[in-house]
Amino acid sequence: MSGTEKAKATVEQAKGKAKEAMGRMAGNERMTAEGRADQAKGHARQAKEDVKDTFRR
Repeated sequence: MSGTEKAKATVEQAKGKAKEAMGRMAGNERMTAEGRADQAKGHARQAKEDVKDTFRR
């Protein structure tokens, strides 16, 4: 996995977790949903890089 893409995926997942937690604390459903979406984007980016790594070998 490319180092920069892996880092971006990890940051996106962490940002999503933080946003989701803040949304829950504030009772803001929209922020909670945005946090979940950010986490999903991070997981998708990581999965994409895993597939690319598989085909490189």
